Amino acid sequence: MMKSTGIVRKVDELGRVVLPIELRRTLDIAEKDALEIYVDGANIILKKYEPACIFCDNAKDVVEYKGKKICTECMAAFKKA
Repeated sequence: MMKSTGIVRKVDELGRVVLPIELRRTLDIAEKDALEIYVDGANIILKKYEPACIFCDNAKDVVEYKGKKICTECMAAFKKA
């Protein structure tokens, strides 16, 4: 469910929108953090990018193995096999 913040920002001539500092602090978005962009009908959704496991799409405890993201659970399962 979407919740209105009451904050309105204009898009500048380069297509940029500034996220207010209060919102960035609340959502733990730091300078240089990557955001994913989703479209849901007429809505644009921004989400802090968190790399996920290539096998199960889990974003917790992800490590890089040979250039691919894999969670510790899948890594343990492969070690058992």
